[in-house]
Order: sequence, then C-alpha cells, then structure tokens
Amino acid sequence: MNDEFDSLKAALKAAPPAPDADAKARALRIAQENFDQHQETRAAARQTDKRPTLGARLSEGVDWMFKTLTTRAALAATTGIATVAVAFFVIAPQLDPTGVPTQTDASKTKAPATVIADDLGALVRSDRAAPETALRKIAPAPQATAPEVLMMEPEAAFGGQMSPAVDDYAVMPPQGGTEAFANGEPNPLKITSQEPVSTFSIDVDTASYAIIRSSLNNGQLPPPDAVRVEEMVNYFPYAYPAPEGDAPFQPTVSVIPTPWNDDTQLVHIAIQGALPETTERPPLNLVFLIDTSGSMNSQNKLPLLKQSFRLMLSKLRPEDEVAIVTYAGSAGQVLAPTPASDRNTILAALSQLDAGGSTAGQAGLQQAYATAETMTKEGEVTRVLLATDGDFNVGLSDPKALETFISGKRDQGTYLSVLGFGRGNLDDATMQALAQNGNGQAAYIDTLNEAQKVLVDQLSGALFPIANDVKIQVEFNPAAVAEYRLIGYETRALNREDFNNDKVDAGEIGAGHNVTALYEVTPVGSPAVLNDPLRYSAEQTTAQTDELGFLRLRYKSPGDADSQLIETPIATMVTEASNDTRFATAIAGFGQLLRDQKYLRDWTIDQAIDLANSAKGADPYGYRAEAVNLMRLYQSLSAE
Repeated sequence: MNDEFDSLKAALKAAPPAPDADAKARALRIAQENFDQHQETRAAARQTDKRPTLGARLSEGVDWMFKTLTTRAALAATTGIATVAVAFFVIAPQLDPTGVPTQTDASKTKAPATVIADDLGALVRSDRAAPETALRKIAPAPQATAPEVLMMEPEAAFGGQMSPAVDDYAVMPPQGGTEAFANGEPNPLKITSQEPVSTFSIDVDTASYAIIRSSLNNGQLPPPDAVRVEEMVNYFPYAYPAPEGDAPFQPTVSVIPTPWNDDTQLVHIAIQGALPETTERPPLNLVFLIDTSGSMNSQNKLPLLKQSFRLMLSKLRPEDEVAIVTYAGSAGQVLAPTPASDRNTILAALSQLDAGGSTAGQAGLQQAYATAETMTKEGEVTRVLLATDGDFNVGLSDPKALETFISGKRDQGTYLSVLGFGRGNLDDATMQALAQNGNGQAAYIDTLNEAQKVLVDQLSGALFPIANDVKIQVEFNPAAVAEYRLIGYETRALNREDFNNDKVDAGEIGAGHNVTALYEVTPVGSPAVLNDPLRYSAEQTTAQTDELGFLRLRYKSPGDADSQLIETPIATMVTEASNDTRFATAIAGFGQLLRDQKYLRDWTIDQAIDLANSAKGADPYGYRAEAVNLMRLYQSLSAE
C-alpha cells in the first residue's frame, strides 16, 4: 500500500517537467537576491555587523527540524517543501558576478531530481557544527571575477559572446517603480517690459540625454520629467570659436530664425572652454565611491560599472592615484590609495566587488571624503567619483541634508561627480543634488560606448575645471523684444540678485567643454506676441534700437574667491545659422516635443528629423546620427 514516502519516491523518480525559462529566471532572481542579502560581507570591503552568522541561523533551523519532525507525516511534508525550495538553486542556472549563466559540475551529469535528492541528503548528513559548508553544496557562492577577465576585450570577458555592455544592456527594459527625476515646470513666456532680466547657472551635465536614449531604445517614451532640454543640447560636441590668449572661455552670440515659428527668433549663446595642454595638468587623486548595495545587482549596473572604470584607467598617468570605497549597509575602503600605474592591483580590487545589502549613502560619502583627505597634496587635484543607481535609502537620504554635506566638502577643494547606472529605481533627483552641489558633473551610463565618451574622451573636462561658478544674465531690450523664454535650464534658475553675489554657487566649465543656451524671442510688433499690452504701462523708450539685449557672464578662476565679468551686446541682425547652431536647434525642438509642445505650433518630429539630418556636418563618432535614429524611434513610438 502506498504511503507518503512511496508518493515522494515516485515523484522524485518521475521525469521533470519541461523547463519554463521565465519561471526559472524569476526563481533564480528571487533566490539570488535572498542569498545575497543574507550572505556574510567581506571584512576587507565593509564593516561587520552584529547579526548572527549564516551558520548560526542554519544550525538553529536544523535543531528545530530534528526536534519537530517526530512523525512520518510531518517528515514527508517537510521533505516535499524542502525539495521545492532547493530546486530554485539547482535547476536554474547560476550566475557569475558578470551575470553570465554557468553550470556546476554536479548538474552537468545528473538529472535534476537526483541532484535535489543527493544535495538534500548531504545537507541532513553534514556536520551540524559547520552547516554553511552543506549549504554551499546546494547554492555555491558566486565566484569573484578574476583580474584577467577585466583586462580582456569585451567579447572575451563574456565567454566569447558579444559583451552585454554593448548589446544586452541597451535592450534591458527599465523595471517600473521608484524612479525620481529632478526637474521644474517648463520656463514660461516672459513679458520683457515686466521682467527684462533672465539669470541662470550654466550646465554641462548630460544625464538626461542618456536616460532618454535608454528609454527609447527599450521601446518606451521617456518620462516627461526626465527631459532636461539643456542636457540634451549640451550632450553633443560643437566647434564653437575657441578663446584667445589667457581667457578660459569664449562667448559667441547669434540670432537666427526660429524653425517652428516664422514670427519669432532664436538667440543662440555659445561658450567654448579652452583646452590646456594635457601635459600641463597636475597629478590627479581619484576616489571611486561605488554603490554595491542589493539594488546594483543587475547586468547594467555593477558589471557595467566595473567595465566602465576599466576603460578609464587607460587615461590615468603613473603619478595619479586611485582609491576605492564601497558602501552597502556599511562603508569600507576596498583599495587604499594606489598609483595608477599599478593597474593589476586596481583591477583585482574592482573584480572582488559584488552587490548585496541596503544603501548606506551617508557612510559611503563620509568614508570617501576621509580617504580623499589623506591623498591630497599641494598643487594636486582630488576628486570623488560616485557610481550608483541613486538609491540612497539609509543614512542622509534627504537631498537638502546631502546638499549641505557635499557643499561643505566642495568649499574645501574636493569636488564630486556622479555616474548613474541602471533603471527601475534610478534616483535622478538625488544624483542631481549631489553633482550640482559638489561642483561636479552628472552623467548616466547605459553602454560601454557612453562610458568611453564620459570617462575617456571627456575625462579632462569632467575632472579639471577652468572656470567656476559660471553665471549667465541676459537683459532684453523692451523696445526690440516684446516677449522671450529660456529653453531649458529649469533646475539652474537663479534670482536676479544672485548674479553679483559671489557666495552663490553656480556651474563649472571644464577643459574643452562647450555650453549652449537658447532663447526664443518675439520682436516688438510681431504677430506672434501672445500677451495684450497693459492699459496703464509706461511707454518704453531706448536709444539702443539696434540691440536685442545685453549679455553678461560671471565666473571665478579656480581657487579665486572673487568673480570676473564679461559683457557683450546682442545685435538685432539675423545671421545665417551654422551647422552646429542648426543641429543644437533641432535637438532643442526634439526635447520640447518630448516634454512640452505648446510653443511649437504645428512643428512635427518629421521636421525635427529633416533639420537634424541637414545639419549633421562632421560626425566622427556618430553621436548626431544616433540622435536622428532616436528621433525616428520617437516618431514610431508616439504614433502607436
């Protein structure tokens, strides 16, 4: 007669069902996350906590099992549950730290039911004083990537397949839920006679464009708040006139027709930063502050981060130094300050990083700055480079508190830049607060190509500022301009009085950077004027009818407390737009289509594509061609 044990034996001998790839992936993810959250942290990487060890917890569980299972029925039921639970670890493929599926030797030659029975028996028979050893037979801990893997070409590092950093990362859809973006309401139309002065801080961040690209490549329209038009425009390199002599940058202003409104004009402000000889740059002390929390445990986060920093090492000099600090639950120094020439040691430290635990953002920042202080010497440049998905859920999670902490360190000479990785819980708002108050840049890295652009091609601009606290102020002439609006820069707005206050922080221009700003202006008498004149307004007169306005810029040379002033009039003459100006205009129009179309009249994405295509000009790295393809994706997705 059959009893519970006979039924269980029959079930174990039966052929396993056909594998369900989706179910296996879900089971693996849940099991791996639970395992990572409960595994012991490395003493070299993080501080230990007071939790009972995994061995102690498992030992207590085994004691309970032997005390409780006193009947055949209870033992049979418990064994069945354990079989299902263990199957998550044995049937689904395991992952190495790069995210590539692997297979244990035991599962290569035995049927899944046999493996389950063998490993369950090994667990029960193992020495109860060392239960962690038995657990590892069921679920081996992930093995750290060898330093040699990080030194391979991308294809070799991922088992002969095309690198996920190039292909798989780009098509991994964002996981919905907790993303937060920093933005303000789109700038409104201003009446010149009432508010003739516009003031804002320059911005050279590029995170918004890369996030938009990530969304479109994943077949989704980006969230409107993720669209910061100025970051889209400033993503691209432009060949603006270079400064002459010892000037750190050169402003150039032009007035062109507006493509989406025949009755308005665009004021195009271009700033080109000087590019000093790279041989003259001072030694660099760089602290990599790396988020290794559980939220970083996906292919387009920590594994891509490791590959990205590997690319960056090739641009450092022997006299530069690198340190690595991680944070997850607690923070710790993984790599003491090490000469950049000792590449193998740095790569070995990177390879040992894995993800698990909560996000101790405050502890990580404090440890990183403490490490940076030990590296700083007279005449050297020290920078903290934070790499994270922005999920600061433990410690100083309030953006205002973070701003105060970071700005204090900025004033002591250590700047902070932020690199965002991954989607799903991207906290763009916190990343923006950190970068803006740390006098650094915010960038989002979704592919190795983007890592090459940010960390290799633009390394000097990101880490070596040539002008600090750069502010722009435009006074429009009410006799020539009836209305105006600034396109973008909503998160960079300043009060009028902030322009002359050297205590008010603003953006930085790095070596070789260029910055673009666009105003749409409505001339007096144009049929495009949207506001009726006031009944009781005073008549506006001016002797300068040949000027649309007046441009002022303030900046500080690095290390100086007092600012310097640059002034230039904006002529009313409309000029022929260069390819750079026209392409920047096309991107500004694209950004408005993505976020707020109310000023574009009947201008469409087809016209944006035509304008961008006609203005691509020299495009050695294909950035502009990629932008046109993103416009075409938007065209298709918005038509669905």
